[in-house]
Amino acid sequence: MKEARVEGERSLLLGIGISAVGIGMYVPFSLVFFHHVTGLSFTLVGLVLTVTGVAGLVFMPLAGTAVDRFGAKKVNLVLYGIRAAGFALYPFAGSLPAFAAVALVTALADRSFGVVQQSLIGEVAQGSARDRLQASTRALQNAGMGAGALLVSGVLGLWGTGGFAYTAWGNALAFALAGLLVGRVRPLRAADAAPPAGGPARQAPAGYRTVLRDRPFLGLTAANFLTALGYAALSVLFPLYLSTWLAAPDSLTGAAFTLNTALCAGVGVLIAGRVRRSGARRTRSAALGAVLFAAAFAGQIVLGTLRPGQSATLVALLAIVVVYTLGELVHSPSGGALSVSAAPEAVRGRYLATYQLSYSLATALAPALFTALLSVDGRLPWAVLTVAALGAALALLRLERHLPAQAVHPEPPAAATPGRPLAPTAA
Repeated sequence: MKEARVEGERSLLLGIGISAVGIGMYVPFSLVFFHHVTGLSFTLVGLVLTVTGVAGLVFMPLAGTAVDRFGAKKVNLVLYGIRAAGFALYPFAGSLPAFAAVALVTALADRSFGVVQQSLIGEVAQGSARDRLQASTRALQNAGMGAGALLVSGVLGLWGTGGFAYTAWGNALAFALAGLLVGRVRPLRAADAAPPAGGPARQAPAGYRTVLRDRPFLGLTAANFLTALGYAALSVLFPLYLSTWLAAPDSLTGAAFTLNTALCAGVGVLIAGRVRRSGARRTRSAALGAVLFAAAFAGQIVLGTLRPGQSATLVALLAIVVVYTLGELVHSPSGGALSVSAAPEAVRGRYLATYQLSYSLATALAPALFTALLSVDGRLPWAVLTVAALGAALALLRLERHLPAQAVHPEPPAAATPGRPLAPTAA
């Protein structure tokens, strides 16, 4: 049976892909990028980016409130506009106060964008369409960032470091185009949205106190924190582990990243579609992704114990990256759709802002945690990640009966409709 398409879906996905190209043009070179664009020292650029990044985390709860008050689409368009204006202004921000001001405003928009985009998916789609959009979004983000990195490499090859200014304006154009495309998306009207399984939805009171009282959703957020540590491993732990514990060439890191990006962009939608058509509950498919993460991390422990020759290490590492990437492709769409669908519509922005903090906290803690564990034994951080991933999988399975039926099931099963809960119950 062919799935119904979201109105304006192609524009939404095209906008996400174009904005990902813009992100790929500066994220891999962020310190160098802003150093050459502004003329400030690396030390000052790094300090400003750190401070503004932390400020962006503090702003996320306000973004969730704005989504609930004004709607995800409107806030999404505002953030695209801020990001476009910020990158257009960066080449003119040659002084420290000017750079700090532009970086702060842009960081507030960047950090909050994930919350708003997840909320937008919930606003424009329902049922299995949310899972499909989650998978398509991730694939396009990986493909777009890879294309952006290649594009900026070409620009620098033609114009040298002076090309960073052109890249900044290219980013501004990318975000502006993405905003125009997303403007064509049509959110579901209240009358169009199907009621949750079992009857009409319960009207949730507004405010973050609602989220804090929702123990199943907080459990879901905590489980995601454990998995999010695994997402941070590829970019933070993997390169250090290769160079220090395995004494492998740095080129292996590039090979691993390339393989991961290619698989995410090339087969991510296909794998997510197979999972979706299997009828698996979102909690169980997300748990399967976490188990695959654990298998990949356990493989690193074995590899770090055996320490074979360089050829065998290359083959083993690429095999581990394949398993890791499969875990990512299985977990991400189901986990994302699960969080969106578990959030009551009236306070969806606040719920997803809380959920997104699990990713942000894991990303912030990962460097210190991984380096401290690695200094003791190269296998220790992988052991911690293995236990964390298995703990996340177990938590997801235990939370299944406490989460709303419409969150657990992409499409509510007819047989289960009468007896399933309408909203989260206390664990």
